[in-house]
Parts: sequence; C-alpha cells; structure tokens
Amino acid sequence: CCAGLRNLLQGLSFSAKYYSKHNPPQTMCPYSKIEPKQCHILYCSKSICTHRTAPPGSILPCRFFSCKEGTEVLSKRKQNTSIVTSDLLHKKLLKSEQENWNDISPTYKAMTKRIKEKLEELHNMYALNSGSPRMRFGENVYFEENGCIFLAKADDDEGNADILFSIEDLGCSDAFIQRIRISPDQRYMAISLKSENSEEATCVIMKLGNLPVVEKVIPSVFSFEWAANDVLYYTTQKNLKCQNVFMSTFTYQKHTKLVYTEQDARFFVDLYCTKDRRFLTINSNSKTTSEVWLVDCRHPFESPALVQARTTGVIYHVEHRKDQLYILTTYGEPAEYKAILTHNYIHRINLATYCRPYRKSKLMKAPVASSGKENWQLVYALEKKTKLVDFEMFSDDCVMFLKNAGHLYLNVISFVSHSVQSIKLPTWACEFELESHLEHTTSTCYFQLSSPVHPPKRFAYSFKENNLIEQAVQEVPIITNCHTTRLLAKSKDETLVPITVFHNKNSKELHRRPLLVHVYGAYGIDLNMSFKEEKLMLIEEGWILAYCHVRGGGEQGLHWHRDGCQHNKLKGLHDLRACIMLLHELGFSQPKYTALAAASAGGVLAGALCNTDPALTRAMVLQAPFLDVLNTMMKTHLPLTIEEQEEWGNPLEDEKCMKYIKSYCPYQNIQPQCYPSVFITAYENDERVPLTGILQYVQKLRKAALDHASRTSKKGNWIPNIILDVQANGSHCDASWEHSLNE
Repeated sequence: CCAGLRNLLQGLSFSAKYYSKHNPPQTMCPYSKIEPKQCHILYCSKSICTHRTAPPGSILPCRFFSCKEGTEVLSKRKQNTSIVTSDLLHKKLLKSEQENWNDISPTYKAMTKRIKEKLEELHNMYALNSGSPRMRFGENVYFEENGCIFLAKADDDEGNADILFSIEDLGCSDAFIQRIRISPDQRYMAISLKSENSEEATCVIMKLGNLPVVEKVIPSVFSFEWAANDVLYYTTQKNLKCQNVFMSTFTYQKHTKLVYTEQDARFFVDLYCTKDRRFLTINSNSKTTSEVWLVDCRHPFESPALVQARTTGVIYHVEHRKDQLYILTTYGEPAEYKAILTHNYIHRINLATYCRPYRKSKLMKAPVASSGKENWQLVYALEKKTKLVDFEMFSDDCVMFLKNAGHLYLNVISFVSHSVQSIKLPTWACEFELESHLEHTTSTCYFQLSSPVHPPKRFAYSFKENNLIEQAVQEVPIITNCHTTRLLAKSKDETLVPITVFHNKNSKELHRRPLLVHVYGAYGIDLNMSFKEEKLMLIEEGWILAYCHVRGGGEQGLHWHRDGCQHNKLKGLHDLRACIMLLHELGFSQPKYTALAAASAGGVLAGALCNTDPALTRAMVLQAPFLDVLNTMMKTHLPLTIEEQEEWGNPLEDEKCMKYIKSYCPYQNIQPQCYPSVFITAYENDERVPLTGILQYVQKLRKAALDHASRTSKKGNWIPNIILDVQANGSHCDASWEHSLNE
C-alpha cells in the first residue's frame, strides 16, 4: 500500500498545488473511484465564443472562462506562431537572467554564510521551542512535528506519544502537512500534503487503529471535513479555482459522488464544520458576496439546504448552537471586516481568504428552520473601527479575537449570563493563531500570540475562571530589548495611516540606522506580522522595521480595503509615501539607509513608489511580485483574471479603468531615472504571477537605469544593482523553512 502511494505521489511530482494552479495531473489514484469529470459547456460558433448560463450553485459541470464572451478567437496558426515566439523570448530572457545571477551571487557568499548560520541559531532557539498547535479530542491530543502526526493522552507526557503518520515513510521528503481532520469516532484521519513546488494538495485518508494504514489518496484537494464517522466531504481544485464538492464513504458500500458545483467563476468554494459538528457548511464566496449551504451531519446523504441565497455585497459565515444558526455578517448597516487566512498566507489572489470569511462586524442569529436574512436577529455588533480577526463558538460562550488601533484583545460573549467580557492582550502582540478545539464543550480556549520579532507564545483563556494564562511549553527566551511603536501618518487626503515600528532599545542615533519598510495593501488582507527569524536578526543587528498598514489592506476594515482597490488604488501609493516620509521626519533612518520589502500584490505599490519617488529608498526587495497589472488584467484566458476584476477593475470593458491602471502600473511607468537597487526572487513555475512578466520588468528597468546613467555625466554617478533570482523550485511565496532559509 505504501509503495503504491509512494509511486503515486512521486508520479504526481507532488503536483498537489495548495490553492490550485494549472490542470491537475490525469493520473488517477488507484484507491479512488472518482471518474474524470466532463467539464465543457463552452460553446463556439465559428470564431465567437459564448457561455451557457446556469443558476448559481447548481450541480452542473464547471465552466471554462477560456475567453471573454463575444471575443474573437485567433486562428490556430496565429495562436501557434504567437505561442512559439513568446516561448522563445521567455527562454532567452530566463537564460540571460540565470547567467547574470550566476555571475553575481558569488559576491555575496561570505555574507550568505554568516546570515545562514545566525538564522539557524535563532530558529533552533525560538521556533523549535514554541511547540506546534495541538488538537484536543476527548482524552486524546493530536499534534504534528517534523513531518509526523502524533497521538498522546491529554494528561500524559507527550514523550510517550504514538506516531500515526510520517511523511518520510511515504518517500516524499519535499512535502509538508498542511491540514488534519479527525473523524468523529476517531477511526479515520484525513491529511492534506503539499510540496513547496506546487499549490494543490493531496489528501491522504488513514484508517487508524493498532497499525494505521492508508485507506485512500485523493489528488488536487483544497478543503475537506468529516460529515459523519465514515463520510468525508471535500473540494477539488483546477486552474486556481475551487468549485466542486464531492462526498466519499469508507465503510459498507464505498462510493464517491458529486454533491455541489459552483457556476460563477468569481466564487470559490470551501468547507467548514460547525463547532458542535451538527452541520457541515458549503461556503461559496466571492470577494464581496457569499452563499452557504448546510449538510445535516445526522443525515449526511441528504441534499444540502440553502441558508440564504447570495445577495450582492452580503457576506456571511454560519455557526450553530442549540437549533439556532449564529451568523457573522456584513448584512445591514455598513460593516467592517477582516479577511482571514486559515492556512499560511498566500498573496496576489488569496484563495484562503474564502475559507472562513470573517469580513463581518455583526453576530446575528436565526432558527435553523427559517434561516433567511429576513429572520436574522442582532446578537452583538462591534464598535466602529474594530476588526474581527477570528471567531470561535463554544457550547455556552463565543470568543471574538479583535483588533482596534493596532492592539489585540478578546471579547467573550456569554450566552448564559448574556454578558460581554473584554480581555486585553500583551501590547507586543500583532498576530493571533487560534488552536483547534475539536470539542465545543471545552471550558478553555487555547491560542498563540506572536509578532515579527516575538516567537509564538501559547495562552489559555478559562471560561470558568474568567482569566488569561500564559503557558510555556518549554523555556523560551523572552525578547526584552525590542521596542514597539505605533504611529499614524497623514496621507494626501488627510487620512491617518497606521504604522507599526520595531527597533532595538539600545540603538543610538536612529537616523543613522538602516530601515526596512514593509507594505502589501491589497485584497483586504493585513500585512503578515507573524514571527520570522530574519526579522529578529535584523533587530539584533541594529535595523529598524516598519510595517505600513496602507489602504487596500484589511487593517481598518471593509472601508479600508474599498478605499484602496479598483479606482482608489492610488490612495495606497499616497499612504506608502506618507508613511516613509513620516518615518524619516521622526528620525527613523533616512532615504540612503532605507529599503522597501513587498511580496506578490504588494509589488504593485512598491513598484509604483519606485517609479514616482525613487529617491525615498535606496533598495527594494520583492518576492514573487505582481508588477504588470495592465497586461495581466487584459488576458481573460488566465485563470484569475475574472475574479480579480473586483480588486483591480476591468480594463477590457472600461476605458477609464484601463487609463487608471496604466497610471500606476509599475511596468507601464518605468522611465530613465536614478532607481534604487532592486532584488527580486521569482519562481519558475509560479502561475499566480507568471515569470514572463517579471523577466520583462527586470529587462525594462535595467535598461531605463542604464539609459539614465549614460545621459548624465555626474562624477560618481551611481548605477543601481538590479538582480533577479529565479528559483527552479518553490511556489508562490510559500516555502518550507529550509527553502526560505536558502532564499
């Protein structure tokens, strides 16, 4: 069985690509009964393509948005010629950049060695001592460490834990465990495995017992939940989309069937079980609208029931308690939201945004039998400018993880006493990570807090004692020499933009210290501020770290995102400029010691600032950056273009939109001038941000910098370093510790 699994996974090259990339491999799992789907309802008449329309959320084959409706299709000969020419140009540019990298990289050999040794030391000191999240299930505790899944007794020493699963035994050393789900009777365990070279995941079903065995392997899976002891629901991915839901059974008459198909390309489907396991929810979300279907876990073979039909602008998420649905929603008066990531953060188009869509500020309830929004009753509303970061339902309480003015705290709503208790959290905390609580009757809520320079610390909140307890799994050194400052910068339109600053308390003459500025500003997603060893290393070496929470991100709610997307994208650029200028005015470094860091969609604002204000920074470091918005949004054959129109606009149908995108698009606005140095890391097989666009950007930027240098004859004229490191392995901003260490 293991040999067969190993061959399968190696044959897939772990084509499991975490959020969906290109077409999944056609190799079918030997254990699976899933038949290949017929997914073609794209109709062509002569050279015009149209799409058949179908009701949203119906069980029909998924549509391919291969081309814009009514758009002429190129003849096959023209298409082939264009593809060959483009492919040759791509290979030529790639070879040139690889040769350039091979020539330059030895220059940094000594520095690389020193940094790598320091990072490994910090990793061993902090990350390995912080412990991994635990899943409590009755008397059992499940946890993952070093590619293994362990089972221990809650009151026993984890040194006596049993190994249930090991990646090494499968012969897949490049994979890591992404998600774990235990069946209600603990007889089965579903695991998703992902490799850093792909974005889809492979789901492995284990039958537990004295000798755990592989029951089934399902390729190209995004999310999965147990509806009953032997009934698993899961979603599949294709072309960066997740639109089909399947159900598989594992005892008696084993079978798999299609349960739900989403027809709208803007929507992404994810599964979630309510905390009391009464319902499995099928959540279909776009960036602005959602729809939820309920599967009764007592009757998992019955058809899903609709909670509330999708209504433009209304996003909601469902929990259950005592025959009442508790609904987090934007319905009603203007609401704030936070786009939550249930997995490691992904960038340019964040499919994880759709997993548990906490873009809400109201908790409402309705009877299960009459769940339409006309029956929704308000339970609790958040204060203005308060962000809901995460949410967890228990039998008698509801815990809300909140953010206000950059500070994190808890609100505990008691359904018994009808009271709300507010608990402040440490001022250094910037990120939450809620641990999985498999039983809703537990009396304690466990979570971890961290910041870019503070490793995760485990905390527990006791409902009975009404207190917060810091828990040390092992002795973790306390960071005492780092100072955290929160600032507000006034943007061009007088809007106040938050900045979080970290620096060493012992640093003197801060205006002479190097400054690393971070920015993102897209999709309503906050800057990632979880712990990173390299950030702590920089603090120890005297650097200043600044995180600019500009518009377009989610730091201040729904309006903060709306004020920085589509026709408001320039506001994010104005915010970034104001933030850096304020930092310099307050004595945090100066332009010649300032570097700007961004990843994925953050590359839009970073690249735009590089064009408009090149003198503000000395260097720019980008990871898998999105740099050519205009050309990308003009290509409807790309899998993400349709759904991303809600973020960037539709330049194909709106001339004003096209001109507006062109006004800030980094690639379109390169000109001969003195640019800062630029270091870009890209991935050869990245399909979220195609490598071709990055190659063309680097070529154009380097030419502009050289043109400027040749036109000026100043003594000591400075020519920036423009370096591109193309990683043959790895996927979009998502790497293992070892790979990220090498980067």
